[in-house]
Amino acid sequence: MDRSTLCPAVALLLAVCSLSPTSLAEAVRCNLQPVDNEVTYITSQVPRGCVAQVPNATVEVHILSLEFPRALSQLDLTVQMSKQNGTRAREVLLVLDLDKIVHLRLQAPGIPLQLAYNNQHVFTGMPQGVSAVPLTAVKDQLRTWAESKGAIASVAELNDPKSILLRLDPVSRSPSSCRPQPNMDMGHRLEWWPHTEGLVRGCALEGVAGHKEAHILRVLPGSEAKPRTVTVEVKLSCTSGDPDAVLILQGPPYVSWLIDANHNMKIRATGNYSIKIFPGKSFREEHLVLPDTTQGLLEEAQRLNASRVASFVEVPLASAISLQASSCGGLQTSPTPVETTPLKETCNEELLMTLLRPNCSDDTMTLELKKNLMLSLKCNISSLTFLDHRCQAEDRGDQLVLHSAYSSCGMRVTESVVNNEVVVSFLSSSSPQRKAVQCIDMKSLSFQLGLYLTPQFLQASNAIELGQQGFVQVSMSPPTPEIMPKLDSCQLDLKPEADTVELIQNQAAKGSCVNLLDSSPHGVMRFSFLLRGHMVPTPKAGTLSCTVAMRLRTSSLVRRTVSMRLNIVSPDMPGKTLVLPAVLGITFGAFLIGALLTAALWYIYSHTREYPRPPP
Repeated sequence: MDRSTLCPAVALLLAVCSLSPTSLAEAVRCNLQPVDNEVTYITSQVPRGCVAQVPNATVEVHILSLEFPRALSQLDLTVQMSKQNGTRAREVLLVLDLDKIVHLRLQAPGIPLQLAYNNQHVFTGMPQGVSAVPLTAVKDQLRTWAESKGAIASVAELNDPKSILLRLDPVSRSPSSCRPQPNMDMGHRLEWWPHTEGLVRGCALEGVAGHKEAHILRVLPGSEAKPRTVTVEVKLSCTSGDPDAVLILQGPPYVSWLIDANHNMKIRATGNYSIKIFPGKSFREEHLVLPDTTQGLLEEAQRLNASRVASFVEVPLASAISLQASSCGGLQTSPTPVETTPLKETCNEELLMTLLRPNCSDDTMTLELKKNLMLSLKCNISSLTFLDHRCQAEDRGDQLVLHSAYSSCGMRVTESVVNNEVVVSFLSSSSPQRKAVQCIDMKSLSFQLGLYLTPQFLQASNAIELGQQGFVQVSMSPPTPEIMPKLDSCQLDLKPEADTVELIQNQAAKGSCVNLLDSSPHGVMRFSFLLRGHMVPTPKAGTLSCTVAMRLRTSSLVRRTVSMRLNIVSPDMPGKTLVLPAVLGITFGAFLIGALLTAALWYIYSHTREYPRPPP
């Protein structure tokens, strides 16, 4: 801004708009319709939600229930947590309850996060440190299912979110239990950006001459009447000079405004307001009371001699609002509002390609593409093939299905990984899109489960004593660089005499008696556990089972379970079966005693027998 205009600008901003009022004998006539101006805002207000303190919880649970108007949406989700100095990182379970299909872009830097979702509703690439948890509970049972996993720290229901920021830091002055309330302010816990298409409306004010335009922002009251500042950014597309415009800001009395505008304009605002280019200065129009209804605000614009309302926006209590307007006040040649211009519908090819994920069986790769998602993305496909173009997708009514055995359609099998490419031709594009797809050839892999009684993992055992520490090793052969297996879960089934002992759950140790050990360079997975020393009734046998999870860069998650039978030995059991170390010790002791006894007898014999005398 030209500094020479600062003084006139201050004068304009501080001037009370005492313009000649237009007669308001009749209600103002102004038919609000969508216009092509854009608005975005950030808010912590949710239609329904709660926040709780759960400081002693081993697992804290956060639930996001999201509703979308489209068959397919894109969502940015960021999870943040401050560094915990000297304290053990909390286990965090984030539950996504979705009613439509979502392409999720997740960021959770440095957070050991478990993400529970229905994989039929979510397409995502998991960041490092984030593990997937299958969500099988329906909406009515979701709360009960979540409570069985840990303590619920927050619940939020959102309508059509575009981006979400979830902070996991403890929130002070929160209740100990989470009971969702309507119109909840989530505070520091959660902020979100909704989709705002069609939110900005405009109209021509009948009976007013001139080219002055009004931009009206109305902020609705929040659930808590506490002081807060709303940052308002206004960008007008004026190329020459400042517009003949007025900015009307109406909100609850506890709201103050920080205005950042790229042009000078008159300002009418409830409460205090400050301007970014004049730091430290606050302005207020004494005795100004703006109406809190749509009709009243339109009348206010007419009273200020505005001939058109270029932007009319109502938003919930927000921390920041950004308005971009294509009109420019007095430079506008027509008072008629600019109606929303239908954009040329273009196919979102990039998002459609993310939907193509292979489903892998023991010998077949299958890809499915639902037609309603293609319609939602405005995409028309002329062909869907593998690398071998003779392998075309089948039209099965509501979806296109592309499938092939691992031995055809250009499949390449290297080190237990099946590779191919999907080629998609769009009617809107001359060049096809290509995407690499992979499957794990499970038939070529084998998994071994072994129990050891020493941390050196030298001699496997099929028995363990109550109160004894066991060392478990799960290995995959042949080892494959592209496949990094992870222990998804392990359990020891002691039924019918005792309950099942959960050892590993969601790739994390379950309890203080289980320790995950460093894996070997060849992908061998290891952990130790301490078997409880006293059980009534005493189990005599059990089944140790471990599930291994594997995923390639472009394939869905694959799991394989391996089990072994164990004998359980009680320390005070009469005639108990000895475990391997005891057997080896007794055997070695018996051998040593026998050897010593033989040596002693030979010594006695050799020193006491009489040798025959030679003849004289």
